Amino acid sequence: MKGLASSSRRTVLFTVGASALVAACGGGGSSSGGGGGTSSGSSSSSSSSVTLPDPATAPALKTVFASKFKIGFAVDPAITGQSPTNALLLKHANTLTAESVMKANPIGVSAGVYDFTQADALIAFAQANGISVRGHALVWHQTSPSWFFDGDRTDMTAYKALVRGRLETYVTDVVTHFKGKVYCWDVVNEVTSDTAGATYRDSEWYRIFGSDFIDYAFRAARAADPGAQLFINEYLTEEAGKRGRLMTIVQGLLDRGVPVDGVGHQLHISISYPGAAEVEAALAAVEAKGLINHVTEMDVSVYADPGTCDASATGCLPAVTVGSTGYNAALRSQALKYRELFAVFAAHTSVKSVTLWGVADNHTWLDTFPVTRKNYPLLFDTAGNPKSAFWAVVDPAFVP
Repeated sequence: MKGLASSSRRTVLFTVGASALVAACGGGGSSSGGGGGTSSGSSSSSSSSVTLPDPATAPALKTVFASKFKIGFAVDPAITGQSPTNALLLKHANTLTAESVMKANPIGVSAGVYDFTQADALIAFAQANGISVRGHALVWHQTSPSWFFDGDRTDMTAYKALVRGRLETYVTDVVTHFKGKVYCWDVVNEVTSDTAGATYRDSEWYRIFGSDFIDYAFRAARAADPGAQLFINEYLTEEAGKRGRLMTIVQGLLDRGVPVDGVGHQLHISISYPGAAEVEAALAAVEAKGLINHVTEMDVSVYADPGTCDASATGCLPAVTVGSTGYNAALRSQALKYRELFAVFAAHTSVKSVTLWGVADNHTWLDTFPVTRKNYPLLFDTAGNPKSAFWAVVDPAFVP
């Protein structure tokens, strides 16, 4: 979902988990100069005080989890050929998701006019290397171009027909363009309210159509490519209130015969929240509906910030310094978190795909959100070497 950050998402996440959010980085090392940590281009030693195995001995993730689920990364074509991204994708991924180039903005130039250049480049890379592609995302309030909503609203019946036609045409044309090349789509992204007083997000789509726009998008996608699996993608599914609202939406879709195949769980989380029980509950809720689970956007921030950090950029923890006590402690906590949650994923046959939101720590949206400071949220360090988190996931005997 990244590229454009939904500022409320992580605010709610960390507020919900406030009781668990202590300064897990300990004395995490303060930033030197104004920036903090290492720059995105530098090579962070992935190690803590633990001696890691030789990187050359690292097994391919797609092989380790071949009997469980697809595994891969979010990436855009501009970096697929770069180091260390290229080698990591070729070795470890059997699925990838476009980080930004398959959203309605930039594909939808205007009504009926499309720019598939970058998306096609990513598809070509995936096909050349035997990697499946998840489509992300057809309808998201943050990347819906304004032309969708142009028109005279004095006659709302005519206006709604006009906008509905644009939506259905867009979904039909895009899904048809990628038919046979994309195995599943995030049809709608982040349509659930963050507050207990409402079920649906108060987006422009919802203000015009109520919940009907979700039905329109799913039905158009199914008609355009009956072979593609269709998902509703959401964040904070591990929190009971948000999950309950999402399940209300999903049950409504099922009751109306809308062709939804599964739920995507974003899991932009931290080293201290959520735990296995919360994630297990999210997967179980979807299973109870007879649907598939995908983990779509996972990363594990090394900062256990208070909720004020995301809400107002205040109270954010200082950047950790590579090699410091706080950095080492954070990487150990991160490794244990990844291990804990991957064990949950592997225990659920409904989990068919797990995607990390980024490939290695040299390129992550968390370097600038919620504040600018270097983050280390992925399985590989800035040089592409496996971190403690990687070894914790692939080797149950490894001690972080």
